[in-house]
Amino acid sequence: METIAPMLAKAVPTVPEPDSVTGGLRYEPKWDGFRGIVTVDGDDVEIGSRGAKPLTRYFPELVEAFRAQLGGREHPVVLDGEVVVRAGTPGDERLDWEALSQRIHPAASRIAKLSVETPAQFVAFDLLHLDGADLTGRPFDERREALERLAGQLEAPLFTTRTTLDVETARRWFTTFEGAGLDGVVAKPRARPYEPGKRTMLKVKHHREADVVALGYRVHKSGSGVGSLLVGLYDDEGVLRQVGGVSAFSDKRRQELVEELEPLVERDADGRPVTGAGERSRFSSGRDTSFVQLAPERVLEVRYDQMEGDRFRHTVQFSRWRLDRDARSCGFEQLEVPAEYDLGDVLG
Repeated sequence: METIAPMLAKAVPTVPEPDSVTGGLRYEPKWDGFRGIVTVDGDDVEIGSRGAKPLTRYFPELVEAFRAQLGGREHPVVLDGEVVVRAGTPGDERLDWEALSQRIHPAASRIAKLSVETPAQFVAFDLLHLDGADLTGRPFDERREALERLAGQLEAPLFTTRTTLDVETARRWFTTFEGAGLDGVVAKPRARPYEPGKRTMLKVKHHREADVVALGYRVHKSGSGVGSLLVGLYDDEGVLRQVGGVSAFSDKRRQELVEELEPLVERDADGRPVTGAGERSRFSSGRDTSFVQLAPERVLEVRYDQMEGDRFRHTVQFSRWRLDRDARSCGFEQLEVPAEYDLGDVLG
């Protein structure tokens, strides 16, 4: 089958009220994992990603689960959902974004090892093909009903997401499910077909603010200007720890930042900028991660969604410089910590 591009969502500030004009909304928890369009055709399984790179080779345990539970059919089954990794013990589980990120590895031996140590799960939230029928042109409510019928044949590590028509329930999910590592709520028009590549759905994510210290910057990949700022927070022992990065600057702003940060650049005895070795991740393989070190004096306000341990889970957004703040006052205690919630109760 041809690869299907996933239907996308546009951000809205709050959980939206149902709109009867468009046929109403169906609400779901927003899973924070790798989006995957899964095709099971006979014994062949393909996990397509939102980008161009398939995820199939990285999750052999899911391939086997799909083959065992949905393989051998006369016609392909195509599901839309999210690949996630859960951590913790029963009754105290949550999504583990860091463990999921580590699953993207070039070595087959490492992939096999992690598939046992940190096995993945797949949470389905749409059904696109079944029993020879293309369901993408049908309303979401019909696709959801078909998914629920199919869900009776599924078992761990394959799950089906919760859904509700009640906006107040969705608003409770938005607050409580964050404690299990989820990052918001998605609202889907009940009467709309599946529209690949279009931002038909609505998503509400957590947005918070924090004051952080600029530690350094990476040069933009073009070779000119600031590509990203590295930022940190002071822990209880007074140690400044790197907690993430800020990027997405315009071409003009990248050049301006070089001049603004020049007085803060730390230099060696010969006057050359001091550089540090940046942390590596699945996103930085084969890429220069070094950065220009800055004196930890400048404070900036950023917008973020969630923390993963002692780091921002995703790239944060620059809001403004805080010239009124003392860098030493920027600690972890300012961060909001959501109440814990068991992931097992979310999965059901």
